[in-house]
Amino acid sequence: MFYKHDYDTILTRLVTILTRLNRGEAFTLRELSEDLGVSERTARRYLTEYLSSFPIYREKKRHGKWKMATGYKVEKSNDTETQLVLEILERMADSAGGKFSQKANALLSKLKNLDTNPFYTKIDLEDIGDKLGDVTLLQKAIVEKREIVCLYRFEREGRYLDLKPLKIVNYEKFWYLVALDARNDTLKKYYLKHLSQISLKQKRFNPNKKIDTLLENALSVWFDADTAPYRVYLRLDAHAAKYFKRKPLSKTQRFEEIGSDGTAVISVEITDDMEIVPVVKYWLPHIKVLEPERIDRRIKSEIVTYLDL
Repeated sequence: MFYKHDYDTILTRLVTILTRLNRGEAFTLRELSEDLGVSERTARRYLTEYLSSFPIYREKKRHGKWKMATGYKVEKSNDTETQLVLEILERMADSAGGKFSQKANALLSKLKNLDTNPFYTKIDLEDIGDKLGDVTLLQKAIVEKREIVCLYRFEREGRYLDLKPLKIVNYEKFWYLVALDARNDTLKKYYLKHLSQISLKQKRFNPNKKIDTLLENALSVWFDADTAPYRVYLRLDAHAAKYFKRKPLSKTQRFEEIGSDGTAVISVEITDDMEIVPVVKYWLPHIKVLEPERIDRRIKSEIVTYLDL
């Protein structure tokens, strides 16, 4: 018997369900809901939405028991529960950040049978652990190419939107849904935490493959799908140049010149000036915009405004 106070988080409940199914157990929705201390509706949601990527099914009779497909087993490890957590994370909340990223790193260390983890990384991403249900629905909609209806909280009001979801992306540590407005197929970005009441429609769509290239090359959430890419040329001192060699701004970055003193001129494609402006400000005084001149003038103007303050 499982005690209700053990299921204080969705993640713990999901691990418990998979652990039992992986052991060959079977249970009705009523039995599961009583064990977890949740409603039958919530128990059904765990099985049909959160764990939809696992081969779980219900016997044909009306109140049949839920089982794991015959022959399926989560890979054995020294800690099967740890393996289950990892599979849930990888299948349902890949790169969700925050608590989920921290948990995944710890689990990977255990799976490799390491007493201490020799790696340390600080990926300070926005925590969307409380949006697990929404992320799961969005993931399903993106994979199945299905339109959604959702409530989006704008600055002054909330409105219901019909969207064609394309990707869940992270820019500057914050999570966004990139989607097409179903009314006119305009590409837009929506702050993930402002999305709620998501439901999947039966209507399907065919995404434009060019979107993937656009997202891969975008420097930030400021990218503009309706603007043809143009190049920005930057002069870097030796200090900045070595970092841009280690980690290019995007796949479109090119080294145009490399000086004997370590300085360099690079170029990169953008679709909106604001993709590069924050980058230049971050690297001041080790960087200068050569072209287009309007970006250089803009940054100088904003610096003067700041100094006047």
